[in-house]
Amino acid sequence: MKCLKIALLSFLLCPYLQIKAQTATITGVVFDENNNPLSEVNIVSTDSGTSTDLNGYYILHIVADQENRIEFSHLGYKAVVLEGLILKTNEIYEFNPVLSTKIMQIDGVTISATGEKKVDGITSISPGMVRQIPGANAGVENILKLLPGVSSNNELSTQFSVRGGNYDENLVYINEIEVYRPFLIRSAQQEGLSIVNSDLIRKVEFSPGGFQAKYGDKLSSVLDITYKNPTTFGAQMDVSLLGASLALENLSTNKKLSYITGARYRNNGLLVNSQQTNSNFNPVFADIQGYATYRLSKKLHFNILGNVAINDYQNEPLDRQTNFGTLSDPKALVVRYAGSENNKYATALGAVKANYFLNEMVTLKLIASLYHTTQEEYSDVIARYALGGIDTDLGSESLGEATSVRGVGGQFTRARNELDALIFNLEQQGVLIKGRQKLQWGLKFTHEDIRDQLRESVFLDSAGFSIRPPLPEYVNNQPEIPFSEALVPYQGISATNFIKTNRLSAYTQFSESRSYNLGEIYYNLGVRTHFWRVNGRQIEKSAQLVISPRAQFAIKPKWKKDMLFRTSIGVYHQPPFYRELRDGTGTVQPEVKAQKSIHYVLGNEYGFLLWERPFTLISEAYYKQLSHVNTYTLNDVRIRYTANNNAKAYVYGAEIRLNGAFVPGTESWVSLGYLKTEENSDDRGYIPRPTDQRLKLGILFQDYVPTIPNLKMYLNLVYNTGVPGGSPTYADSYIFQNRLRDYKRADLGISHIFVGAEKKYPENHWLHKCKELSVGFEIFNLFNNQNSITNTWIRDVESKNEFAIPNYMTSRVLNLRLKIRL
Repeated sequence: MKCLKIALLSFLLCPYLQIKAQTATITGVVFDENNNPLSEVNIVSTDSGTSTDLNGYYILHIVADQENRIEFSHLGYKAVVLEGLILKTNEIYEFNPVLSTKIMQIDGVTISATGEKKVDGITSISPGMVRQIPGANAGVENILKLLPGVSSNNELSTQFSVRGGNYDENLVYINEIEVYRPFLIRSAQQEGLSIVNSDLIRKVEFSPGGFQAKYGDKLSSVLDITYKNPTTFGAQMDVSLLGASLALENLSTNKKLSYITGARYRNNGLLVNSQQTNSNFNPVFADIQGYATYRLSKKLHFNILGNVAINDYQNEPLDRQTNFGTLSDPKALVVRYAGSENNKYATALGAVKANYFLNEMVTLKLIASLYHTTQEEYSDVIARYALGGIDTDLGSESLGEATSVRGVGGQFTRARNELDALIFNLEQQGVLIKGRQKLQWGLKFTHEDIRDQLRESVFLDSAGFSIRPPLPEYVNNQPEIPFSEALVPYQGISATNFIKTNRLSAYTQFSESRSYNLGEIYYNLGVRTHFWRVNGRQIEKSAQLVISPRAQFAIKPKWKKDMLFRTSIGVYHQPPFYRELRDGTGTVQPEVKAQKSIHYVLGNEYGFLLWERPFTLISEAYYKQLSHVNTYTLNDVRIRYTANNNAKAYVYGAEIRLNGAFVPGTESWVSLGYLKTEENSDDRGYIPRPTDQRLKLGILFQDYVPTIPNLKMYLNLVYNTGVPGGSPTYADSYIFQNRLRDYKRADLGISHIFVGAEKKYPENHWLHKCKELSVGFEIFNLFNNQNSITNTWIRDVESKNEFAIPNYMTSRVLNLRLKIRL
């Protein structure tokens, strides 16, 4: 708790810090009604002004953390006025207005004095913050984990659970194109790069529940990413001890083609080699990603998104010692390994989107995407373990080492898993905007072709004999009656599946905002429908249909206080994907139904000025009623479903987040959340679900040295109460209800900005063309907390007990970082 006290103390002291006024930047291209760049447009703000160049491009510096009024005017055109705009220090806001001779495109876009209010319940996150905040796996997901409803107790993973859901229940879009996560990943050590390239993003929006019908069929959340449409040439590079990234962006001379491309390389050896298992790790990850826009005409634009990624994970474990137990009865697990793992995951995504601007009110879109992945898991690992006590004699040379061995055993793990998945999507979307009314619709066809070979086995050896599975067919009264059947693994799966699924989904939604004496009213009504058919080799065909109505309502009263109230209710179905159809034996169950969740969400946003700086207090309460639940087990980041719908469940919770400039010119927040989720299988009673996180505290804090404002500090702190620790193989989950230890972590970043928004060099200087140059260091797991992600279950031959041995995550690690942007 010491780190939390330091952060909170800084919050209390920050009003006394005084610095000079900071600036932000608004930039973009001004177009006429024929979508041609418009030159010599006068742009005037509260304190400054500029004009567009021959290509319609402009850049304007405004005062940060206060209201600004910006007007775009040109002789013969209607002016466009942007009112109440508040930007944070060094924030870059892209705005591309259209000046018309007929109508005014924007009739006073009003943003309250304490920031824009989101009536649809979507949280916006600054792209600059995503790129700055330190983390063992820095990026968008690293920031999401600091929000109150988002949980993850694994710093190596980009996976996250939202409000009691699991990793498979989150939607991810990049420029309206749905993207997918790996199928076979079982350990976060095998993850390296998020599908989202932080260097390319322009906008990040996230909804933790109660989202609109236009988003797809998942139970928990939506992450909506928008990549940049560059307006000029730019390049940036980020180099650290964990890897490197390079991004290039440009705009053609005729302004028709813009593109941005990013390449990344990462090696997690620095992180995974800090764990308790000594091994020869070589976890290498690389990808290249690009997004381009081609403006064929003023009415027809094309967007192309491409991504190719390779994860190559090679591991040769050597040994491990894990100390656990209590002060009065300390224990140790010592393991010696032989063998190796070699896992490889290759993915490719290609998508094309056509945008047709029929007129000023109607936009039509056609999206086609193809996703292909080949994934291999090969492993042969032999582990010989000893379970015993620990030498606690302070004067002993063997202090902390294992002594008095009570149990000796062995384990042989073998895997030959191969998966080939091809997913094709074709979707048509449309938008009709008339005044303050908006009608949206979409129709989507999806074809999934999955070819999966699953071969896994675990042999357990104890006291010189192999242990058979505790199943009825293997029980006899040895040694009186010898057991003469074939030797079988303690846990074995062997299956080959060829599955094809065709899906047809559609949605329509209508939204409107109105002004009344009471205040501003907003509502959204929509409905989704999803039909799918599963067929494959040696399985019976199965077809199902679900319908999901959803609604949102928000009101901003005409009060002196800046308040917004919103509520949403909706039905959310998750038709089973391939992994949800596959049970614990690897057999596909095509009749598995869609899981169903009814969301009830009530929220409030309160904006206010504190210390003459903007702050926002966001609070939400929610309840989810789940039926047709497909129960699962969670081991690290690997999910194994039972492929049935024999359970019901519930989730309820409340969240609060205070966001604002605790230190002038920065953005920080404190978030607190509580949730409870339980499930009831076959009417046996309610027990906690694997994601029953309960209490969550997240703090994101930015600061700088007042006398050296270019010396920045970034700190994120997370505290999660422990989730259920699972159960041994073949054990009844209703019996094993132990929890993992609480997850506590702090990541610190210190950087010195040599070139930035507030520090430029003259034309004759070699750094004149450099827009950003910073050098710094990061300390991951600042307080060296021992966090566990899962348990390894070990049988004590003498007592016949099974012990839960925690698998600890990374320890304290130092990373150096260099960032350059041209």
